[in-house]
Amino acid sequence: MTDALAQVLVRRGLADPASAGGFLAAAEEHPAGAFAGIDRAVQRILGHVAARTLITIHGDYDVDGVCSTAVLIRVLRALGASVDHYLPDRATDGYGLNAATVRRLAARGTRLLVTADCAITAVEEVREAQALGLEVVVTDHHAPRQDGLLPDAPIVHPAVCGYPCPELCATGVAHKLATALLEAVGATGLLPPEQLARARRVVREDLDLVALATVADVVPLLGENRTLVRRGLRALAGTSKPGLRALMGVARVPAARVDERALAFALAPRLNAAGRLYRADAGLELVLTEHPGRAEEIARELDTANAERRQVELGIRYEAEAQMDALGERAAYVLSGDGWHPGVIGIVASRLVERSNRPVVLVALDGARGRGSGRSIEAYDLLAGLRACGGHLGRFGGHRAAAGVEIERAELGAFAAALDAHAHAGLAAHELVPVERVDAVIPVGALGMELAEELAQMAPFGRGNPGVSLMLADASFAAPRAMGEGRHVRFEVLGADGTRARAVAFGAGSKLPVPEGDPAAATFTLEVNEWNGVSEPRLVLRRAAPEAELRETPEEPVHETPEAPAREMPVHETEDGELVLFALPR
Repeated sequence: MTDALAQVLVRRGLADPASAGGFLAAAEEHPAGAFAGIDRAVQRILGHVAARTLITIHGDYDVDGVCSTAVLIRVLRALGASVDHYLPDRATDGYGLNAATVRRLAARGTRLLVTADCAITAVEEVREAQALGLEVVVTDHHAPRQDGLLPDAPIVHPAVCGYPCPELCATGVAHKLATALLEAVGATGLLPPEQLARARRVVREDLDLVALATVADVVPLLGENRTLVRRGLRALAGTSKPGLRALMGVARVPAARVDERALAFALAPRLNAAGRLYRADAGLELVLTEHPGRAEEIARELDTANAERRQVELGIRYEAEAQMDALGERAAYVLSGDGWHPGVIGIVASRLVERSNRPVVLVALDGARGRGSGRSIEAYDLLAGLRACGGHLGRFGGHRAAAGVEIERAELGAFAAALDAHAHAGLAAHELVPVERVDAVIPVGALGMELAEELAQMAPFGRGNPGVSLMLADASFAAPRAMGEGRHVRFEVLGADGTRARAVAFGAGSKLPVPEGDPAAATFTLEVNEWNGVSEPRLVLRRAAPEAELRETPEEPVHETPEAPAREMPVHETEDGELVLFALPR
């Protein structure tokens, strides 16, 4: 193990060799039986499988809702069940289970309703379903109601049921339920061995959907989530699903090189596009179809919808940024507009959070009412903020990092003021200042293929496990060359001892962010770059500024006190052992 990797592991709380080894191996796994009460859900479902009564899977319109629905449909089909699905329409149904949907499902013959990625707060709706003669099983991962009330039905929920990995996404929950169903069926011997073997193969193969949803839903990539994504990426590389292969085709993602970035930025947006602009049924059909021709047709439709989504997003973003600039400095922003598409505002909110380092809620107005979507920064619990402002809202729900709301137009001003006040009271000044966290400070000469391959063991990267940030000591930049029609720049990083490394800055234009030859305060990720069959280490710039400029930064770094002033270099150690490059431009 190199010194650089050791630094990274220690600063991420993995100083113990056993914990570090377990993290790098990404092998944490827990039995499905660790969900308290999952046996009740299994027995109820298998009773309807045996009776051949109609089971409806009620999902959601995002990637996690589509994939969790698909996982449950596929395992139930493999067990011989009579099963169909219902995905809500974002515009007409809104999020989650509602009473009108329950009545429609009862009228069309559903006898067991299994929710996927919703309904942990749907106490009244589940009660109505039962009054209409439906049995219900709730699978979800969202936060329960603040009053503690839960649906009176078997529940499979990682936090509610005390599961050791409480931050599974809904598709991870569905996968565990599918596993529990197979374990129960295998113990009874009711299925022929060949059919049981096929069902087990289906559940193993569906790890590709689990990986896609886990990354798309931005749950922490720690613990069992790391295991599921790593295994799922292997499953995706060899997937037999025509839909996923077609989706990789239109996204130009080679199956052999699919990674978490491809999931987040290429596959998930396309699968999400139908549910954002129209209905999510196309995405579900894509992952369920067994016909390559139909898969390619749907994949092209989703690719077109995704391009349309980007244009819609851009228009909303311009308007929202103008509102933000007009409002000036706030601790939290609530922005609204008539005609904004409710399926796109969540993406725009994410972009504005990156821009402002503030929690942001965008509301799409339609007449007297509006639907909103919010995103937050790491330091602020958005769901807690919405609860504190609940008197101004209709329905709302979600979790710490992302949430949705329904609101009357007349309440917008009061809600914006209340959320800003709550965020202002709960956030310290330094939590609103963008910082770059540094995992290790190393010389340029330490860079190479060995370190790049070692750091790759830290993947998959994402929320809870960000890409490794390396600061290069005594570095300067040289030899810039424009690439990608001037959108990006290649250059060399020079060490004080004359060592060199190749680097690239994406999306930064063709000029260097620091004058050639000047000392630079900069952070990079180090990756293995593959091109035309050749593998080599490559630095990718994260943040950079002239070193002298940062030494003159007037603000104080995180946790700096008169008793513990900042060192001369612009890297500071926090109380919990993190290195922070303070106020480095984004």
